Amino acid sequence: MTKISIKRWAGALTAVAALLAGCGGGESGEAATTAKTDTITAVEGRMLPETAVQDVSPVKSRSATTAPKAARVSLGELSMAKVEMSAPGTPRLVGQARDVQATKSAAALQSLWQWKNTAVGGKVAAISFNAEGAYGLRLGVLVKQLPGSAMVRVYTQSAPDKVFQISGQAILQLIELNQAAGDHSNAASTWWTPDTGEGEATLEIELPPGVPASALHISVPQLSHIFENLSLPTEEDLAASQRFDIKDIGDSELCNLDSTCYSNGSSERNAVARMVYIKGAGAYLCTGTLLNDANSSGTPYFLSANHCISEQTVASTLQTNWFFRSSSCNSGTLQSSSTRRVGGARLLYASASTDMALLQLNDTPPAGALFAGWDASTIPVGTSVIGLHHPRGDLLKLSLGTVAGQSSCSTISSTQLSCVGSTGNFYSVAFSQGTTEGGSSGSAIFRGGKVIGTLYGGSHTCSNRSGSNYYGRFDVAYNAALKTWLAGSSTSPQPSNRTAVYRFYNARTGAHFYTASAAERDFVIRTYPDFSYENVAFYAYPDSSTGKDPVFRFYNATSGAHFYSGSTAERDFVITNFPQFKYEAISWYAQSTAGNGASAMYRFYNAKSGAHFYTINAAERDFVIQTYKDFQYEGPMYYAWTTAQ
Repeated sequence: MTKISIKRWAGALTAVAALLAGCGGGESGEAATTAKTDTITAVEGRMLPETAVQDVSPVKSRSATTAPKAARVSLGELSMAKVEMSAPGTPRLVGQARDVQATKSAAALQSLWQWKNTAVGGKVAAISFNAEGAYGLRLGVLVKQLPGSAMVRVYTQSAPDKVFQISGQAILQLIELNQAAGDHSNAASTWWTPDTGEGEATLEIELPPGVPASALHISVPQLSHIFENLSLPTEEDLAASQRFDIKDIGDSELCNLDSTCYSNGSSERNAVARMVYIKGAGAYLCTGTLLNDANSSGTPYFLSANHCISEQTVASTLQTNWFFRSSSCNSGTLQSSSTRRVGGARLLYASASTDMALLQLNDTPPAGALFAGWDASTIPVGTSVIGLHHPRGDLLKLSLGTVAGQSSCSTISSTQLSCVGSTGNFYSVAFSQGTTEGGSSGSAIFRGGKVIGTLYGGSHTCSNRSGSNYYGRFDVAYNAALKTWLAGSSTSPQPSNRTAVYRFYNARTGAHFYTASAAERDFVIRTYPDFSYENVAFYAYPDSSTGKDPVFRFYNATSGAHFYSGSTAERDFVITNFPQFKYEAISWYAQSTAGNGASAMYRFYNAKSGAHFYTINAAERDFVIQTYKDFQYEGPMYYAWTTAQ
C-alpha cells in the first residue's frame, strides 16, 4: 500500500490506496450488495406542514423577580494549550471538559443550595456557574435521585426572565433510555443542560410540596466549556480571528459554496441540521439529515455518521440547529427562521461498516422541515450528486460533484483510514465545486433529491482539488438494517402510529393530569396556570384499530382530580359505586399485559387527597415509595411505551 502524507482533513490520493483524515470505519461486516428488488428501494421527500402538531416550547418567560438568589461557582480561563484539538477528519471539537470541584459531589452541591419557600409550599434554589472566556456552557448534571415533579430550569443571570424548563420526569426518562441501552456508568445518569450561549449558566431546581431538600441527590462534577463561538461572529470576533489567523464558526474555507446562492438543493436543505453533542464532556459538531419513511409517518428519523454518534448516552445530549443558513446570498448573516431543538435523540442503529447512524429525534422538527427522500439502489459511476453540510459549524454550504467509484474502507487509527479497491461499502465522490471540513461529518449526498450516502472522511480541500471524499453507501446500510425502520409496514398496528400522552402537575392539589390530545394540552397550558406542564409522560395508541385495550378516564368532582383505568371491570365498578366520579371517555389504548416492547404503568393512591398517580418510570416509582408515605403503591395497572416507535 502506498502511504500518502496528510494535511488538515485531507491528503493526497492514489488510485491504489488513500490514507485519509477520518474516524469510524472499522471492519466491513456488511456486504456491499445492490438494494433488493423485493422491498421498497426509494422514497420521496415530505415537507412537515405548518399545521403539524408541535412540542410545547421549553423556553418560558417569567418575572425576573421570581428568580431565587443564586450561589456562585467560578472557573478561571481555559488554557487552550491543554485542549486536545480535533484531529483531521474527526468531528469538530468546540467544547472542552472541565472539572468542577465545588459541585463534584451531591454533598458539596447540597451545601451550596440556598433554599427558599415557594408560594405553593415547595422549595426553590439556584446555583450560577461561570467560566471565564467561554462562549457557552453546558452543565453535566449527574442524577442519583430527582423527584419527577421537580422543575429544573436553566438560564443566565443576564436574562433570568427567560428560562429553559424541564421536569424531573423528562430527565429521568432520558436517563432510563441510556440505561436501557446497557450503559450504567455515571455518563448515562448525566443530563446535559442546553448551551446558554454565554460564559455563565444558572441551574435552578424547584421541588414540589412535601419533598424535603435532602431527597435531592444531584451533582455537577463537570461542565463543557464552549471555546468556539457557535453563533455567527460579531465584527469584533471577525477582526480578532483575522488578526490571529484563527478559523472560527462562520469562517469555513473560501471555496465553500453558500447554499442560499443556488437552486441546487433548495428543497433538500430544509432536511439538514447542524448537530452539537457531548461525548466525554467535550462538545462536538457534525451534520445530520431528517429522513422520510415509506409510510410518511412523520417519525423524525435522523441520519448521520457512526463516528459522530454511536452510543445512546451521546445521542441523548444532541442539540440540532435547523435552517442554519444565510438570509441572502453570501450575506454571512443567519436567517431569522433558524431554530434550535435540544431534546436529544434515541439511537436506533450505528455501524462502522458504512459509518452510518440512524437516530429518532425526541423533539418534533420545526414546521417547514423536509423529511428527505432516499434511494436504496446502487448508484453508478458518473452520477451527479450534491452535498449539503455545515463545515466548521458554518452556515449551510453546498458541494457539487460526481460519484467516482466504490471503495472498501477500514480504520488504521483513531484519525486515519485506508480506502482501497473498486468495490466496497463507500462511494468515492469527486467534487468540482465546494469541499468538506470538520463539522461536515455525517452530512448526506443527494442524487435527484434523494439521500444516497453519508460523509465518512476525505482528502478533498480547497487547495487539493484532485482529492476525493468517501461516503457510506445508503443502499448497503438499508439492506443491512435501515429498512427495519424506513421501509414501512402495511400491518396494524404500526409503532409509528403511537401518540404522545402529556403530563401536568398541580402543585396546589398535588394531583397529576394526563391527556393524549395536543389541543387539550394547549388549552390547559393557556387556561390553568396552576398546572405545570411536565412534558410527554409515555406513548400509547389513539384508537381501537390497533387491537389494543382501552384506558378509561374519570373526573372526580369532589377532589378535582382525574382517575384512569385500563380495566373494563374496574370502569364498571367505579360507575356503579362512586357517583362522584364522572366517566368522561376512552383516553388512549394500551395493553393489559406485558409484551411488544411495552413497559408497566405503575399506579399509586393517595389516601389523604383521594387522588391517583401514575408513572411508567421505575426510578420515579421507587422515589415515590421512598418519599411519599401517603401514597399507597397499587402495582402495574396496564402497559404502555416509553418511545414513539
